[in-house]
Amino acid sequence: MRNYQLVLVLRASLSEIQRKKLLATIKTWLKDVKIAKEEEWGQKPLAHSIKKETAGFYLNYLLEAKDVPPLDFEKKLMAQEEILRHLFLRR
Repeated sequence: MRNYQLVLVLRASLSEIQRKKLLATIKTWLKDVKIAKEEEWGQKPLAHSIKKETAGFYLNYLLEAKDVPPLDFEKKLMAQEEILRHLFLRR
């Protein structure tokens, strides 16, 4: 098993319904990956503005996968305008 960590910074201006819909979409991209731990760190101010946003909603996921996650996973994350930043690490 390989362990990964995914940290997402979402637009703070998203409603809770939009945020849940986005997270459900991301989970479908990770269909073969087990989510071991899911944490919401909440809304925090950003050190500098990103895409005219001064605050972001932080989420942390610990993932377990038998294989490498799909190669286009990070490209899909970058294509989402609601995601300000992401960090995807192998632990």
